[in-house]
Amino acid sequence: MSGPLYRDPDAPVGARVGDLLGRMTLREKVGQVNQRLYGWDAYERTPSGGHGLTDVFRAEVDASDGMGALYGLQRADPWSGVGFADGITAADGARVADEVQRHVVESTRLGVPVLFVEEVPHGHQALDGTLLPVNLGVGATWDPALYEAAAEAAGAELRARGGHVALVSALDLVRDPRWGRAEECYGEDPYLAAQFTQALVRGMRRADTAVVLKHFAGQGATVGGRNSAATELGPRELHEIHLAAARAGVRAGAAGVMAAYNELDGLPCVANEPLLTGLLRERWGYDGIVMADGGAIDRLVRLTGDPVAAGAMALSAGCDLGLWDACFPRLAEAVTRGLVPEATLDTAAARVLTLKFRLGLFEQPYASGRATHETPYPVRELSERIARASVVLLEHDGNTLPLGPAVRRIAVLGPGADSVPHQIGDYTAPQRPGTGVTVLRGIREAAPAGVEVTHAAGCALTGADLSALPEAVALAAAADVAVLVLGGSSARDGETTFDDNGAAQVGSATPSGMTCGEGVDLAELSLPVAQLRLIDAVAATGTPVVVVLVQGRPHALPDLSRSAGAVLSAWYPGPWGGRAVADVLFGRAEPEGRLPVSVPRSAAQLPVFYNGKDHRYRGYVDQPASARHPFGHGLSYTSVSYGEPTLSRTYVSLDSPELTCAVTVTNTGRRPVSETVQLYVRRLSGGSSWPRTRELRGFARVRLAPGESAEAVFDIDADTLGSVTRDLTVGVEPGELLLETGPSSDRTSGVSLTVG
Repeated sequence: MSGPLYRDPDAPVGARVGDLLGRMTLREKVGQVNQRLYGWDAYERTPSGGHGLTDVFRAEVDASDGMGALYGLQRADPWSGVGFADGITAADGARVADEVQRHVVESTRLGVPVLFVEEVPHGHQALDGTLLPVNLGVGATWDPALYEAAAEAAGAELRARGGHVALVSALDLVRDPRWGRAEECYGEDPYLAAQFTQALVRGMRRADTAVVLKHFAGQGATVGGRNSAATELGPRELHEIHLAAARAGVRAGAAGVMAAYNELDGLPCVANEPLLTGLLRERWGYDGIVMADGGAIDRLVRLTGDPVAAGAMALSAGCDLGLWDACFPRLAEAVTRGLVPEATLDTAAARVLTLKFRLGLFEQPYASGRATHETPYPVRELSERIARASVVLLEHDGNTLPLGPAVRRIAVLGPGADSVPHQIGDYTAPQRPGTGVTVLRGIREAAPAGVEVTHAAGCALTGADLSALPEAVALAAAADVAVLVLGGSSARDGETTFDDNGAAQVGSATPSGMTCGEGVDLAELSLPVAQLRLIDAVAATGTPVVVVLVQGRPHALPDLSRSAGAVLSAWYPGPWGGRAVADVLFGRAEPEGRLPVSVPRSAAQLPVFYNGKDHRYRGYVDQPASARHPFGHGLSYTSVSYGEPTLSRTYVSLDSPELTCAVTVTNTGRRPVSETVQLYVRRLSGGSSWPRTRELRGFARVRLAPGESAEAVFDIDADTLGSVTRDLTVGVEPGELLLETGPSSDRTSGVSLTVG
């Protein structure tokens, strides 16, 4: 074809990138590694009700004769200040994106398209974006296939509106539930997080959506559960726990990773060359982009004393694309001052351009010209399915649930009973009036004809005000069962104040009733005083009590066995989570969820994650060291028995470590069950380091009718048996292992395996 090589769709991507890069000026290269503008500053409402481009946006494009990426064009939330009055709805998304893209393509010398980067924490964070349950709820499903379908549908929704890149929290682990961003994690376990990270990437890629995985690396291990604080991680802990999900995501084809705010051994991730180049690129062979977290590069000025040197430091370490910072726009100065070679800038710009070519943006830069990606299920249906599968039955007396025909009056109480905002978590856009189903509405819709459902809040979400308690107690006393909807909230509103990166600001009190979310960390994990008093007061009436926890973190729970006949965790189940909760309460759906994180007894006993080092600590003098409810725990409405696990081989060699592990599971009760059979590995001897108590290495879903038995069979290989070696790679090491199966991390039976 005539014209420049980079315009030839039949030419190899590498050749096209090289040709385009060779035509670029230093200024244009710098433009490709920048993402400085907030997307909502690129447009404004016109008097006719449409959207027009702003002078600020035009000036940003002119500054570098192009633009690498534009963050959050369609983002809407209290931080951005964007709502339905001035934002971009689903009906306008593709059109506005095309107008922005057209200006970039047609008003620049080389016509390089811009990447549209959007937040997709649990669905696209845009007006009319379909919300999923938060990641902690996703993890509670133990169903990566379901999540993969939801990721594909969410990616298709994003692409239909003109987005290209989804930013998704996937790499952080809940090692300390005091951390406000716990809701963004799949759980506390590296294997479980890796399974969901793979599912996310696979689903998004099917929808032709690029994924940038957040946050690389170790951000969930900050000291004291304090957001963006110090991370005291040794290399082994980093590799054994905090890199597994990233490694899985890279293998699955993630387009990028986001360098986290935290530092490792004093060196911030965004400037950490051993992490971003030595490990990620040289050892793992990763060829995608590294994006800085918002404003993270500017924080390096604390080390360099100079913003130009700070930008050079991040670029040299392996960061390819900035985000909102003032340092990367000055990279041309860094090159001319000799702080970083132009070849290093070329490498970063080439990675950004490669992603644009791989997404086909040079052939079809506009959303209006793309074929719509069809998925088997709509996002909303998948959201409700995830919500239903994520409900974990923590405690049950065997009688209270499911609610049966003898129940004629239900008192639905608690501050979370009738609030959609309390169900949907942090990083959510404003919802249209009438969107969603609260737990109260879900129960009313699911209740059989003639059942009366009453409601009172009983107390506020936070604080110790008991003035509303008498009304709730009176309703409970007159009911056949009381459903208490308690927990927390990550709902932001117009009164919430924010840091410059969008994190909520907190002082002596949480903002707007928030008890979770970015910037909202807790020192005390117990439910607020008024909520605990509500439980006691309602239980004192003698009416059977069901506690439903709507939460973004595992709250520390007292012993509720004498107060409640059943305790469930619904996490933040999304807009339609109320219907999912009601289905479980009435037995229309069996409780399938399993804990992706351990539930503590108190904050004072932290940490309580199940896979700590096996030093056989016996506990404190004043309370046990064990969790209230352990990782993997979850009850059903029936009873299930496990046989002893058996191995196809009891000895394997290092070069051929393949075998199978089988266990028979029997439904010994009267209701059907969907049982999650869990496989753990426990090292008894050998290995490069002190062993952990046990480590999850597999799980399987077995559906059983009453009285039915089935065999769960696990294929064991090098990935199952591998551990982090002395040189911090993963390999199979000789020694004695115990392969354990069971319904949770604290209820396992094992069989010995020798590896030699």
